[in-house]
Amino acid sequence: MSDFDDTNRGALFKNTKKDSERHPDYKGSINVGGTEYWLSSWLKVSKSGEKYMSLSVSPKEESAAKPAPAPSRKPARDEDDIPF
Repeated sequence: MSDFDDTNRGALFKNTKKDSERHPDYKGSINVGGTEYWLSSWLKVSKSGEKYMSLSVSPKEESAAKPAPAPSRKPARDEDDIPF
């Protein structure tokens, strides 16, 4: 029995949690050259009336790769540092 190779393959599924028009109609993932990506799709109609899908791709590691902003710290003041 051979293992399934999902390299250069992906799938989209209907977005059942769509709360606004800006949310994608379909969501899924795709593997391109061994790298995983999130895939989003919106159903649209062109000016000529032709239906098509608009796509967006983003790296799966994008959200994990962004470090949380460091909290700003004010230096503690020591009473000996006060100039009077």
